[in-house]
Amino acid sequence: MRGPGRLQAESRLWGYLFLLGLLALWEVLARAEMVNTLLFPRVSLILTYLGKLLTAGDILAQVAISLARSLSAYLIAALFAISLGIVMGYYRVVYEVVEPFMEMLRPMPIVALIPVIILFLGLGWQMKVFIIFLACVWPILLNTIDGVRGIDAVLVHTARTLGASPMQLLRYVILPAALPVIVTGLRISVATSLILMVISEMIGGMNGIGFFILNAQRKMRVLDMFAGIIILGGIGYLFNFLFRLASNRLIHWHLGMTRLTRR
Repeated sequence: MRGPGRLQAESRLWGYLFLLGLLALWEVLARAEMVNTLLFPRVSLILTYLGKLLTAGDILAQVAISLARSLSAYLIAALFAISLGIVMGYYRVVYEVVEPFMEMLRPMPIVALIPVIILFLGLGWQMKVFIIFLACVWPILLNTIDGVRGIDAVLVHTARTLGASPMQLLRYVILPAALPVIVTGLRISVATSLILMVISEMIGGMNGIGFFILNAQRKMRVLDMFAGIIILGGIGYLFNFLFRLASNRLIHWHLGMTRLTRR
């Protein structure tokens, strides 16, 4: 009987094979000139060109700029949203005061707010970081609030009865109990940070991987464009992989419980 770990590995293997099959089909169609090779060059040609770009190092500089923006905004959003979410989830008065303002801003599409953000912050680094920050805040904040409000009241009352201080209550009861839900919000925001990083660089950037892709499209440098897209996809995959490793260590006890209940 195959275990869940083996089934997951087999499913992932089939996913890789499906992706390789699509790339192989693209390569065959391009070599047979059944597609417009100016718009869809051979995959082998794209990968060869990508290797040259990576060796030259120019595109790596653009990636470094983009990652610096994305990671700084993500970390600021995580610290802000988790702190505010714990306070709002634990103190009902704070939740009632902040909730109307939060529900007014949350449904607004970030893209619709970009002109206003540009008006006040210009087209520089601050604009891009703030756009990414604003997009990342909501998933983390909402999940943190739900995680704290969903804690069993018996746990909190028991800790208080045993003489736990507010800091001990936060460290040993509230954070561990709410952490699985908070991690879900953090994972959603990882993808969001990359999406808004690209959008902000395409709208008002002069550097970064988003600007690199858009500039290549404008100049019909198709190999550059596809190389940038592949790098962006690789960054997204790497981020997700690293986050899964970190979250598995952070909430390993929760994952063990959920796996046990599924058997």
